[in-house]
Amino acid sequence: MAVNAPLLDASGNKSKDFELEEAVFGVEVKPHLVHEAVRAELNADRAGTRGAKSRGLVSGGRSKPWRQKGTGRARAGTTRAPQFTGGGVAFPPTMRSFEVKVNKKARHAAMRSALSDHAAHGTIAVIGKHSFTEPSTKTAVGLLGAWEQELPLLIIVHPDDEALIKSFRNLSRTLVTVPAELEVAHVVWARSVLVSEAALEDVQRRAA
Repeated sequence: MAVNAPLLDASGNKSKDFELEEAVFGVEVKPHLVHEAVRAELNADRAGTRGAKSRGLVSGGRSKPWRQKGTGRARAGTTRAPQFTGGGVAFPPTMRSFEVKVNKKARHAAMRSALSDHAAHGTIAVIGKHSFTEPSTKTAVGLLGAWEQELPLLIIVHPDDEALIKSFRNLSRTLVTVPAELEVAHVVWARSVLVSEAALEDVQRRAA
């Protein structure tokens, strides 16, 4: 069965139904693969540079702070211990990698699932090649108003579509990206998706 999306002009009016590639936009949605891919992408953004010093790394505390017996205080061998001010941290966090491995086939299947979900719910549309000849945020707002879809919005554009990029990049709750940087998390985050006609082929190639 053919998968269609409206082809919009700059005014947000549908000129015709644009046929999407069924192998990318018409597949069965697999939530477990989408979850794996989103988790891996979000983990990849974590720096993992948080850290603290253990009792073996802090300076000082070489000598016993007081004698073993007769003071009435608990015995202590070093002021590096965690109970002392300036001492080390017990079980300190250290630098680590949060990377989660997801196979290439699973990543692509997750992308297809996320795009297919939008296509099935009618929340994806294509912007015609010559819709934006010059930057205009006012025109972009008018397009979204006529399309009547919910925010947040993901718009996928070709890197050379400068007029389109500049028209949408300042809108609130809107993410403008190019196919090479498209992630499953972006598609899942968005309630509606716009793809420029020039970028559509690259999107389909990335998810195939």
